[in-house]
Parts: sequence; structure tokens; C-alpha cells
Amino acid sequence: MTQAPPAPTAARAGEMTHREILEALSGLLLAMFVAMLSSTVVSNALPRIVTDLEGSQSGYTWVVVATLLTMTATTPIWGKLADLFSKKMLVQVALVIFALGSLVAGLAPNMEVLIGARAFQGLGVGGLTALVQVVIASMVSPRERGRYAGYIGAVFATATVSGPLLGGLIVDSPLGWRGCFYVGIPVALLAFVVLQLKLHLPVVKREVTIDYAGATLIVAGVSILLVWVSLAGNQFAWASGTTAAMLVAAAAVIALAIWVEDRVATEPVVPLRLFRDRTTSLATLASVMIGVAMFGSTVYLSQYFQMSRGMTPTHAGLMSICMVGGLLVSSIVSGRIITSTGLWKRWLVGGSVLVVVGFALLSTIDAETPLVRVGLFMAVLGVGMGATMQNLVLAVQNNAKAADLGAASSVVAFFRSIGGTIGVSALGALLAHQVAGSMADGLRRLGVDPSAGGGKGSIPDLAELPPPIRALYETSFGDATGHLFLVSVPFALVALLCVLFIKEVPLRTTTADEPSAETAAPEATEELTRR
Repeated sequence: MTQAPPAPTAARAGEMTHREILEALSGLLLAMFVAMLSSTVVSNALPRIVTDLEGSQSGYTWVVVATLLTMTATTPIWGKLADLFSKKMLVQVALVIFALGSLVAGLAPNMEVLIGARAFQGLGVGGLTALVQVVIASMVSPRERGRYAGYIGAVFATATVSGPLLGGLIVDSPLGWRGCFYVGIPVALLAFVVLQLKLHLPVVKREVTIDYAGATLIVAGVSILLVWVSLAGNQFAWASGTTAAMLVAAAAVIALAIWVEDRVATEPVVPLRLFRDRTTSLATLASVMIGVAMFGSTVYLSQYFQMSRGMTPTHAGLMSICMVGGLLVSSIVSGRIITSTGLWKRWLVGGSVLVVVGFALLSTIDAETPLVRVGLFMAVLGVGMGATMQNLVLAVQNNAKAADLGAASSVVAFFRSIGGTIGVSALGALLAHQVAGSMADGLRRLGVDPSAGGGKGSIPDLAELPPPIRALYETSFGDATGHLFLVSVPFALVALLCVLFIKEVPLRTTTADEPSAETAAPEATEELTRR
């Protein structure tokens, strides 16, 4: 086995030792865990929540989209603030916002309050999503970051596996679905305390200028676009006057935001100069495509297992182990080998290929597909995701200057979240439309009036449906889920093409600035190849 070269970073003045990094990392990983738990613990509870609060498929989608929307819109703002203020303080503020949103969500009396609380919760999740990556990048050099990727992958896997399982158990217990929102609060408080005690980063004292105009315009433009994607096809037609008005408004606001960021802002939230770097541009586009494909399809897997396969929330959570197990293994293995060899592009390419293959395989599932086969397909997708997502961020961070680290890191997360929100919204509308159409046709064949089947877009309680109608619903939902993955394949292919054109450059061995990737000395590239 190839031995990792001696870590030069710990010995350098002003840099943290391995033990200090692990102590601080424990609080950061708790924060990351609680951010991921906010969605995974609720995933298997959503069908029960929507049924209990008398919601619809649109409501189901909005419980997910509300968090994604505010998380997406504020991620670049959090990232820019990290370049200007105390990163430790910002992470703690994000934890407090998350805890308050969780409390209100748990007390929600109806779908409207729940969706509003999830939107507020998303503000905190956006901060945690952007800031944890930024703080880790501030502590650890790109070359050594793979050494800690295993810990990040383990937390990702633990939250993704334990969340659905824990959520399923809570829903099936006397606590009910409301307990799913309370469970993250003590974890957030623990993360707050650990960070207060263990995270000690130098605060760079410099004069700051907050780009209020740019931040407002970015949030407004992205929000209009995401609200349109969420409502089109349900509240109004895709081809309608409302669609045209919202698209024109979104385009105008985003264009104004670009002008402000490029010509007016002294400290732009999203520095457009970052996109002059080929790696950043391609990784950002790949992140959008990965977001559309991954979030847009996998978020409905839990609903597939419950609504098409008749599983309980707990059993649906157990099925997620297949995908997360693959993700855990590939993230740990790829991170360790990248630290040892310094070579990272091959993992990006291989992971992207497996993502395409995984989506293609999952596009074949329906209500009759053997669960072993579904689990195997999920594992393939998980392995691809584990080797792709973190390494896209690593490639961008490696090319970014220290002063732009927060903005560069958040840009990748920002556009991945945009892709995810668009994917969840658009594919959710497609799922509802296809299920409603299949149900209407099936009910007519059975001689039943389609309007008696629960109404367009409604999510029925399967236990209360007559056996023939239940079988029809399960078949319709299974077929529609497979179609979602088929629609996701082209997006994964675009991500693969972007990755193929990313230029591999040596990973920096320090958190300070080094010569840019485009001007790296030929000798450094040769040395990288020899390793």
C-alpha cells in the first residue's frame, strides 16, 4: 500500500496540529450532522405528516422545497460573510436559527406553518452547509483534506442512515412525527458548546463592506425562479402568462444582480472573477447537474418504498443503507488515496460515470422490481456520489485564493442547491402529474369515477383504499418513480462531460495562497505524476 507522504502542514508555524484539528472537527461534524439530519429524519415521516395535516403532493414537495429554497438563496451570503467575519460565530448563529426553526416546525398545527418553519430552518441549514466546508478548508490544506474526508463521509453516512431509521421509529412510536423535528435540537446545542470550547481560528481584522444590494437581488432572483419551478404545472400551466411574467421578473432581477456584483459592489457576495477559472466554472456547472439529478430523484425514493412497496417508515429507512453504504465506502477510500497520491481527477471521472450508470439502472424500477435489485442499483449510485460531491468542492477550493475561500466554497454548494431545488420541484410536479394520469386511466378501466379517487394530487392512506385501487396506486407510483430517474440521466451525463474537461493540477500543501493552478510550474505537475 502506498504510504502517505509526511504531512508538512502541521509543522508549519500558525497551522493546527492533527489533534487540534480533530478536536475542532468534532464540533463541525456535529453541526454538519444536524444539518443533514434535518432532511433525512423527516424523509420517511413526510407521507404520514402530509396525510395527518391533510396536505397534497404539492404540499409534500413544498415541505422539502421550502428548506432547499432558503438554504440555496442564502448559501453564498453565508460564504461571503465567512470571508469578512468570525467563522466560529457564524456557525453558532446558524445553529441557533436551525434550532428555532425546528422547534416551530414541531409545533406546526397545519401545512402552512410547517412550510414556513421549514423555510426558516433552511436559513440555518444554508449557513451550516456553507460554513462547515469553509472552516475545514481554513484549517486543512487541500492535499491533507482527503485525510479527513473519511470523517466527513462517515458523518454523511451516519446522518443519512440513522436519520430515516430514527425518523421511522419516531413516527411509529407514541411521539409521532412531531418528534422528528425536536430530535435535532439537542444535537445543535451540543455542537454549539463543542465549537465554543474547541474551535479557535484567528479572526482577520480588516475593514469590511457588506454587499446588501447584491445579497438582496440574489435572494430575490433565485427565489422567484424557484417559486416558479415549484408552482408551475400545479397552480398554473407551464406555458402561461404567469410563467412568462415570473421568468421575465427572475431574469431581470438576476441580470441586475450580476451587474451589481460586477460593477458596483466592493465586496461582492459572488465574485464573478471566480468564474474566470476553468475549474470553478466547470465544477459549478457539474454541481448544478448533480443537484438536479440527485436531489430531484432520490428525495422521492422514500415515498416510493412507502407508497409503491407498502413499507413502513422504518423499513423504508433501512433501504437507504444500500445507497449510503456505497457513498461511505467510496468517500473514505477516495479521500485516503487522494491524500496519499495527490491525484483526484480520476476519482471525479469514475464517480461521475457511476452516477450515470446508477440513474440508468434505477430508471428500470417499478412496483414489481425485486428489492435486492433496487438495493444494488442504489449502491452503485451511492458509490458514484461519494467519489463526486466532495471532490468537486476540493477542486474549487484548491484553485481559490485564501481571501476567496468562503465565497468559492459556497458557490459550489449554492449552485448544487439550486439544481437540487429545481430538481425536487420539477420532478415532483412530473411525479404528481404522471401518477394522477395513470390513476385516472386505471380507475376508468375499473369503472370508477376518477374524481372519487381522492382528488388530483392528493396522497391517499393506502390502508384505507380498496385492494384493487391500492394495487393500481402502487403500480402507478412505481412506474412514475422509475421515470424520474430516466429524466435524471441526461443531467448526470452533462455533469460527466464537465468533469472530463476539468484540468487536474497539484493539490496545495498549505492553507495559504500558492501560485495559481493555471501557472503551476511544470516540475510540480511532473512530481505529481511520479507520485
